[in-house]
Amino acid sequence: MDREARLRAWEERAGPYLLLASLLYLAAYAVQVLVPGLSPGWRTFWSTVTIVSWSVFVAEYLARLVLSDDRRHFVRTRWLDLIVTVLPLLRPLRMVDVHERVRRRREQPRLSLEARVMAYTGLTVLLLGFAASLAVLHDERDAPGANIHTFGDAVWWACSTLTTTGYGDATPITPRGRLTAVGVMFIGVALVGAVVGSFSSYLLRRFRQEGER
Repeated sequence: MDREARLRAWEERAGPYLLLASLLYLAAYAVQVLVPGLSPGWRTFWSTVTIVSWSVFVAEYLARLVLSDDRRHFVRTRWLDLIVTVLPLLRPLRMVDVHERVRRRREQPRLSLEARVMAYTGLTVLLLGFAASLAVLHDERDAPGANIHTFGDAVWWACSTLTTTGYGDATPITPRGRLTAVGVMFIGVALVGAVVGSFSSYLLRRFRQEGER
């Protein structure tokens, strides 16, 4: 078995474990942000879960790098994997990679391309919105002059930012909060645009089919 075959086999086996690690990481981060009054013992436990799950991401990425034939090419073409390894809260973006793998496995998928894009992108938007809400709440909650104090405020901010509405009633003021906001803006435009574009393509295709009958 050559290196590329071993790499594909490794990715197939590691998929479920990465999903579990992603859920554990997000759950641990959410508990630490949403329950600020944790006892020292529980805080240590959830911090350990965060570190261990992040270590899984790093180890899995390094393993794939070692198994790759051309490591420079791997880093250049798998830049998204590197980003979500360094910034685990962006791991929902890996749904893009999942979509490509499903497309390659099935010559005739059960769902149309438009439906698959909308489903994967919609799930990615929800998960990223949740992660962004936690990150902004963590940075803004105790900042002087901040107007994002509760998880509800953070979710409202994430929804208005992801949809590019931007009401302006809830805005980050800390450097990290604003950096998170910039990332959400760019990602929101791309993902929401993908959903709208796919839905428009679906409607046009259906109208064309109806017109041909």
